[in-house]
Amino acid sequence: MSEDDHASGDARDRQKAATRDQILRAVGARLEAGPLDELSFAEIAKDAGVGERTVYRHFPTREALLGAFFAWAQAQATLPLAERTPPAAPPPAPQPVAPPTPVRSPAQRMWEPAAPTDEVQRPMRILLATDAWEPQVNGVVRTLTRVVRELRELGHEVEVIRPDQFKTLPLPTYPEIKVAIGAYEPVQERFKAFEPEAIHIATEGPIGLAARRICVEWKLPFTTSYHTRFPEYVSARLPVPLSVGYTYMRWFHRPSGRLMVATPTMRDELTRHGFRNISSWSRGVDTEMFHPRREGDPDIFAHLPKPIFLYVGRVAVEKNIEAFLGIDLPGTKVVVGDGPQKDELAERYRTAVFTGSKFGEELSAHFACADVFVFPSLTDTFGLVILEAMASGTPVAAYPAPGPIDIIPGSGAGALATSATEGLKEACMEALALDRKGVRAFAETFSWKACAEDFVRNLQPYPEPEKTRFWRRLRRLARVRRRPKTA
Repeated sequence: MSEDDHASGDARDRQKAATRDQILRAVGARLEAGPLDELSFAEIAKDAGVGERTVYRHFPTREALLGAFFAWAQAQATLPLAERTPPAAPPPAPQPVAPPTPVRSPAQRMWEPAAPTDEVQRPMRILLATDAWEPQVNGVVRTLTRVVRELRELGHEVEVIRPDQFKTLPLPTYPEIKVAIGAYEPVQERFKAFEPEAIHIATEGPIGLAARRICVEWKLPFTTSYHTRFPEYVSARLPVPLSVGYTYMRWFHRPSGRLMVATPTMRDELTRHGFRNISSWSRGVDTEMFHPRREGDPDIFAHLPKPIFLYVGRVAVEKNIEAFLGIDLPGTKVVVGDGPQKDELAERYRTAVFTGSKFGEELSAHFACADVFVFPSLTDTFGLVILEAMASGTPVAAYPAPGPIDIIPGSGAGALATSATEGLKEACMEALALDRKGVRAFAETFSWKACAEDFVRNLQPYPEPEKTRFWRRLRRLARVRRRPKTA
């Protein structure tokens, strides 16, 4: 191929990418202006300055369009400011600040225990659709993989539809996060082959969208869960108001029989944003993997000035790590994890120690040898690392955000800052004085088995005999379609 052909091909690719961005910017503008149900391909084409056929050529279905917008918005959020695609219109006026969550007693924050149900005991075929799975390393993946293991130990048959079963594309600056493409038809075949009794959609990405579309089209009951504060995540990085993200999330979760969330604060916040059918889904911690430092175990931080203030997690802007690194604390700050902001922060905060990612016993030792675990994030829905630190006997200092505000008050296992912007240093010093044995004892009250039982209680299994009739009809229809035509 000649150099002219290469140049021509590159120009075509750039033009396609530019057209795609125009369309997705128009989608964002439309979502700001009205509900997602009124999204029109003709209006998007007009706003983007392209023909309606061009929109269909790039995105043949609404689900494809919304899945692409979801992935595009995440990718835009992770890019440096100078590289982001400019918005389709001037930034909107600032949104009114939501009223602060009222302070409640620890007893008020606890979920009411779920009533026992036969569904916990009766083995079921459970289908889990998720865009978050191994080898991704985050709290969502750890929760889902552990719950699947517990479900199987309880006797349930679990089928997981996950990204590594599809052709995928990596998110920019997040190569470990793969986004499935062309998922709808393969997901449909997985539904038919497994014939699930209960369906749970864990994420709002392309796999979740495909599973949602199938459930809605086939009138199958399903449940969903809320793991990521996606509207806040995007709004913090793009001139996109929270209302756009919440419009998408409300649309996605609306047909769900139950929306599972981990904390009362998250439940209250979603209720204020118009979500419904919200149910509790507790979390657990592996108290064998994460344990206090034992007699004879080496201190991996022996060479560093004490005390050790530790952060563990993805090193990215949404984790608010600079709020921790920027405060004046004695001893040493240690950051465990990788991510797009790691090199930038390591250059800016040279007295902090950046170790990269750690796993297994090595990660457990980092938790156990630290003096305080610092959790500065304001955008998590729970923060599983909080429980992992506590199981290691390490007290936690955090801002009063969803997750910490539900776990820490009254626990004797940590301390909260006075607000979402102030008091983290004081919380760190207060946590430093806590009894580590009491911290461990509190963590031991969280069980993965109880978490899995909560999950099963929340499921919406297809009732008998409708379930049997539905899958029988579907098998019969498939046989008819495969039957060869006679001459």
